[in-house]
Amino acid sequence: MTTLATKRPLQLNDQGQLRHFLSIDGLPRELLTEILDTADSFLEVGERAVKKVPLLRGKTVCNVFFENSTRTRTTFELAAQRLSADVISLNVSTSSTSKGETLFDTLRNLEAMAADIFVVRHGDSGAAHFIAEHVCPNLAIINGGDGRHAHPTQGMLDMLTIRRHKGSFENLSVAIVGDILHSRVARSNMLALKTLGCPDIRVIAPKTLLPVGIEQYGVSVYSDMAEGLKDVDVVIMLRLQRERMTGGLLPSEGEFYRLFGLTEERLKLAKPDALVMHPGPINRGVEIESAVADGPQSVILNQVTYGIAIRMAVLSMTMSGQNAQRQLNQDAEEQN
Repeated sequence: MTTLATKRPLQLNDQGQLRHFLSIDGLPRELLTEILDTADSFLEVGERAVKKVPLLRGKTVCNVFFENSTRTRTTFELAAQRLSADVISLNVSTSSTSKGETLFDTLRNLEAMAADIFVVRHGDSGAAHFIAEHVCPNLAIINGGDGRHAHPTQGMLDMLTIRRHKGSFENLSVAIVGDILHSRVARSNMLALKTLGCPDIRVIAPKTLLPVGIEQYGVSVYSDMAEGLKDVDVVIMLRLQRERMTGGLLPSEGEFYRLFGLTEERLKLAKPDALVMHPGPINRGVEIESAVADGPQSVILNQVTYGIAIRMAVLSMTMSGQNAQRQLNQDAEEQN
């Protein structure tokens, strides 16, 4: 599997604080833990009568979606609003870029809006990195999903879900099941689990939906559900990425469900208290049986709640990191 080069200096300021959030790749365990801890502190905001804190008052968050995603866009909007930011959401997937405007042109127009944070979702791997490299230095860029590469906030909300229900990662067995080849969620989850110390990460998929070189992530590969699910603590089902598939990688959705769908019977192979997760939207009867998706072991709706808190954490931490870097630059200029 090919991955983009680690962009650690790009994501962090000179003090090691989060400045952009583009990928989990290269980020230290301490920083991932800080994101989880910060999100934990924001969960109670959603339970208040007035669901607001003033951390981003006077700041503008611009959601720039070149690809549709109602769930991700809505949770980023809610997260920004709960931090008291002004929010602009732009769906440019069918507008300017289809008229011949390049990503660079779109970027310059967005900069002119004087936003403080861009949340970018794009169909091409590396788009968020490209924007972070070329925007003016005081803008924070958050990757809302790029091609097959990364979906770091989804990865972190999955980690928060696991930590809140299982405590720590050190003794867990986690299975990621389905379309690994096309899934940016799978990549972000594998990186996050490894960084946070999970000792047993399993991927279960038909061979046609496994990327070349997946072993570099430190995972065990299975092509049989019964073997892969045995005694796991967490089962993360992936959405079948129909829109990204070409070349007949599957004989049929029915055949995929027969061999790799999560049914009540198959779930019994995992530990009795195993969590069932899914990034959504669910294809019922394709990836997962309705009785499992709605059953007592499912934490799929919890993931949505935790997603708002994670996105609040990332928004607030990137803005704080940008502010700190700006102050460092000003201090350096005054000394010179």
